[in-house]
Order: sequence, then C-alpha cells, then structure tokens
Amino acid sequence: MSAVALLLRRAAAARACRALVVFAASRRLLRTSPPSRAFAKELFLGKIEKKEVFPFPEVSQDELNEINQFVGPVEKFFTEEVDSQRIDREEKIPDETLEKLKSLGLFGMQVPEEYGGLGLSNTLYARMGEIVGLDGSIAVTLAAHQAIGLKGIILAGSKEQKAKYLPRLASGEHIAAFCLTEPSSGSDAASIKTRATLSEDKKYYILNGSKVWITNGGLANIFTVFAKTQVVDSESSVKDKITAFIVERDFGGVTNGKPEDKLGIRGSNTCEVHFENTRVPVENVLGEVGGGFKVAMNILNSGRFSMGSIVAGMLKKLIEMTAEYACTRKQFNKNLSEFGLIQEKFALMAQKAYVMESMAYLTAGMLDRPGFPDCSIEAAMVKVFSSECAWQCVSEALQILGGSGYMRDYPYERMLRDARILLIFEGTNEILRMYIALTGLQHAGRILTTRINELKRGNVSTVIETISQKLRDSVGRTLNMGLTGKLGAVHPSVADSASKLEENVYYFGRTVETLLLRFGKVPGPLPGLGRAGPLRLGSQGDGLSEVSAFGTRPRKKSWSPWRRGVGLAVPGATWVGAFQAERGSLEPKSRAVAAPGDSTVSTSLCLSFLGPGLTLTPAQTETEGKTGHPVSQPPPTQRERLC
Repeated sequence: MSAVALLLRRAAAARACRALVVFAASRRLLRTSPPSRAFAKELFLGKIEKKEVFPFPEVSQDELNEINQFVGPVEKFFTEEVDSQRIDREEKIPDETLEKLKSLGLFGMQVPEEYGGLGLSNTLYARMGEIVGLDGSIAVTLAAHQAIGLKGIILAGSKEQKAKYLPRLASGEHIAAFCLTEPSSGSDAASIKTRATLSEDKKYYILNGSKVWITNGGLANIFTVFAKTQVVDSESSVKDKITAFIVERDFGGVTNGKPEDKLGIRGSNTCEVHFENTRVPVENVLGEVGGGFKVAMNILNSGRFSMGSIVAGMLKKLIEMTAEYACTRKQFNKNLSEFGLIQEKFALMAQKAYVMESMAYLTAGMLDRPGFPDCSIEAAMVKVFSSECAWQCVSEALQILGGSGYMRDYPYERMLRDARILLIFEGTNEILRMYIALTGLQHAGRILTTRINELKRGNVSTVIETISQKLRDSVGRTLNMGLTGKLGAVHPSVADSASKLEENVYYFGRTVETLLLRFGKVPGPLPGLGRAGPLRLGSQGDGLSEVSAFGTRPRKKSWSPWRRGVGLAVPGATWVGAFQAERGSLEPKSRAVAAPGDSTVSTSLCLSFLGPGLTLTPAQTETEGKTGHPVSQPPPTQRERLC
C-alpha cells in the first residue's frame, strides 16, 4: 500500500471515529462508570482526574498566617534544644524534651479544638511533620501517639469516648499506643490471638494476650487494642471477629516488657505489652463489635501520607548539611561540589525531596476537601516512595562524606539507621505495593463489569464508544486528556512531559483492561476473549473472603461456573496457596481452603489482600481438572500469555 493511500485510510478512520464519538455523546443513555474523585484509582482506568490536582491544593491566607506563627517556636526548639545525638546514645527522649513537646501542643496537633487540641488540617499537620522529622525518635513517638494511637477515637469513637479521652491525650497528660502486632501476627493482622471474652454479667470484656513492638508501649496510659471476640451473625452462627477496644493502663492486668534494643530510632520507646484478665467495660468498644479490622485499616490508611512530609523535612536538612561540607572540603585542589558525580548526587536528593513533598501535600490537600475521596492508594504510594527515597538519599549523602560519614561524630550513620525502619512499619513496602495494585485493579474491574454488562444488553452508546476506541488505537490515537494545549492544565514549558504522561496513563489503563478481561473481572464471556471467566468478590468476615474463580467453557451455547473455592485473605496481599476441586461446583458448605505450604495448584489460584471488603483473585483457567503445577511455576500456556 502506498504512503498516500495509507494516509487517506487513516484520515477516513479518524473522521469515522469523530463521528462515532459525537453520535455516542448525543445518544448517551447511561454513565458507564460512577462519578469518582479518586485520582490514583482513575489512573487504572487510563484517566487523569484533573480537578484533584489542578490547581495544586493550597491553604488559605488565614491558615498560612496561623501555621507560620506556630512553626517559628517549634522550629527554634528543634534546632536549638533537641539533642538527637544524646537521644540516640541514651536510648530515651529526656523528660524535659517531652515536657516541652507537650507545652508546644505537639501531642494534640490533629485533635479537634473542642477537645483541647490544635485541630490542624491534614495540610498543616504535614507542614509540622517537616519540622518534627528533624529527629527520628521524636517523630516516631509523636506519630505513634497521634497518627495511630488516638486516631481510632477520632475516627470511630463515640461522643462520650471523645469527651472522656481526647482532652488529656491532646495535652500530653496521657500518651497513646496502637496495639495490633503480635508474636505470630505481623502483616497477617487477621491471625491475631489476643482474645476478649464477654463476662457473664455482660458488663466487661476480659482481655488476654500479648502485643509486640508497640511504640510508646512503656509510656502509654491509653491503648487502642485489637482482639478476637465471638460474634453471632445473621444466621445465628458464632464466629470470631476482630474488635477494637480503648484500654486504660489503670484497668489492671496491663504490663509491659523492657524497651527493645533497636538498630535505629533508639530514643523511641518500643516494647511488648501484655494483657492478663484485663477488665474492659463494654462502653470502651471502639466502633462496632466485630468491626475492629475496618477500624484498624482506616487508622493505618489515614496516617501514611504524613511520612512524605516528615522525610522531606529530614532530607532538606540533610542536603543543607551535606552541601556545606561539599563546598568546603577540597580534593585535587577543587571543592567536592565542583565534581560532576557529586553534583549528580545532590540533584538526585533535591529531586526526591521535591517529589515526596509534593506527593504528601497533594494527598493532604485532597483529604482536606469536603467529602474527601478514598485516598488510601495515594497514601500508600507516598509511604512507599518516601521511605525508599529516604534510604537512598541518606546513603548518597553519607557517600559524599566518605569515611567521615561513617563515624558517630557526624549524624549520617544515625540518620541511615533511623531511615531503615521506614520501609517496614505502617505496612511493609511489599505489602503496600500489592495493596496499591490490587485495590486499583478491583476499582477498574468494577467499572469494567458495568461497561461489559451494557455491551451485553446492547447499549448503543457503549457499543459505539468501544468501537471508536478500538479504531482510534488501530490508526494511532492522538491523546488529549486536557493537560496540554491552549486550555491545558499545565504550563507550556512542561507540555512535552505532560504529553508523555497522558500517553502512559492511557496505555496503562488499556493494559489493565486487557489483563482483567483475560484473567479475571469479567461478568460473562464475550466473543474473542477465549476462556477467561468472571470473578466474584465477597466477604465472610474478618480475613476470610469468598473467592469464586470461574473457568468458562461452551456447554450447549451457555456459560456456567465450574470451579469455586475460598481463600484466606491476609494484610496487603500475599500468596495463600492453592485449593483444588473436582470438576463441577463445590457446595458453599464444603469449601476447600489450601494450606500456606501447599506446593501444587489447580486451575484456580488465590491471590488475596486484606482490606475493607476487598478481595481480588486472578483466575487461571488454561486447563481443566489438571493439578501439579508448582506454585512458583505457572503452566506454560499461561506463562506464554503473560509474556
């Protein structure tokens, strides 16, 4: 085909696409996706939710004046009075330092003003995090108190609970701790062993169990504790579910071990906390009985974004110290700052600090808006990015100082040790990566299900829209998501980068759609989709989610499910194992659950993650009734398809 003919063909296809789009708009009968303001979730649909990020969220002038008045004394205190070297050496924050932190109001930054706190917005809280981040031990102590320790009372507490506990927590008279992790339960929060049993008079829960690695465990007066309780469901059957409790040390039976000897953040108090026949009044249940897992996830999701600003503040100080050294240290008759490789390291550190600061404030701004969306993905992204950049940047700064950076006389080795924990706590980065991916896929799958249902019903607008999209992709789609052009959201100087972003977001969305159609979230067969089948999501309580992975095959022109199973969900996402079933459908009461060490898989694989009612499981349906494939080795046919 000649070049002219090819151009004419593409032009004709483009005109047809435009006509189809106009027609589809005029005949739109039903939205194919519900309105959504979640920026990160929309990326999985190949969309950029501009109204969430353009213009960048800003604070009002009144808020700016307020925070500037507050920042000055706090910044002065951290730069002039906080002795981080002493805190690290003595493995304890001095009492006078704690008292000063309390007098500055830093224990009640996000507690509402009506309960004696400062009532800072998420944006202003992030700004304070930049200063608090100058000392890792203090930052962790304050975060454990506010971001997770008392946060449950703010999010799920009753008016009576808030009035009783928040004033003394805001003043620092009482310190809070978050008790979830146990010796046998780290990332797998649903497997905790601590148990709370209702007393015979139904006035108390008797709490027994142990928690480990509890920050502020030896200092706290108030504990947010998660324990298994027996709950009667709607079918009158008794099940174990997690319940959250507000526990006072004065209830009795609460003890703690000695502080742990840690690699970093040595000044923070981390220890075991034990509960032995602790009598907790029923009015101290936080949220609903059996609803503790949701409370825990909401607490953790709401606090992760602040890590970005805390790390950004630390990196700014790090860059300042390192730049001063590089500008005065001479080698080969030149300052270190004149060498290209050293300049490259500074560029990397400045870039990372700028990006993580921007991510943190963008997420905080979205959370501060009325009717804020679910920003759990954004918060997880901030945590993963900032923690890994902190580890990388501190290492680069230490490298610039060479041998001096390795010595205790300089703060770099301490900062490196402090930074290592960031990749572990508040959800390991591996768990959060899976959470980000699976939550986004679940969102995209829900929207895709709606669209495919409309295609099956013959919705004209959706059919035309789908055909139009395929035609555009085949002739070379010109993308315009509103970032560039005369009315674009970005400055012309970054138009090229914005165009690349639009292209990558679009094709990311198409890739997500292709994977879901091929391997998972499809409510029924479509011509040309092969044997990929549907996926049904369901929940049967804390940590146990029903997964129906359907293989599909023609049977007298009908499609039917033929495989069913149950997967045990774990925090974030992890491999659970395999479950096997003979051909046909397992009855609900005879579900098979694989052991974690199972070495073989059948045609259905369970990859679950723990979240509020969320489970997503890719279905492997290449062969029927065959087993014996190693978990680490997918069947060749699927491996070829994945490649």
